[in-house]
Amino acid sequence: MTDTEIFETVKQNVLKVLPDLRPGDVTTEGTLTDLGANSVDRADVVTMSMEDLGLTVPVSEFQEVHDIRSLVNLLARHA
Repeated sequence: MTDTEIFETVKQNVLKVLPDLRPGDVTTEGTLTDLGANSVDRADVVTMSMEDLGLTVPVSEFQEVHDIRSLVNLLARHA
């Protein structure tokens, strides 16, 4: 599984949770908060992405996630 595939999965879940966004709004440099996601939205994006990718990531590892790129990198390490 490539970083691009993981990013596309995360992006699709962001667009499901935040349907008012355009696909071009979701980039690896941005943050979910900057896109308007509250804490429940962020948890939904992460949970849906892990389910779609068939991954389990310990909650403690999400402390290092500060933007979409770091989320993709974390998920890639567990893929």
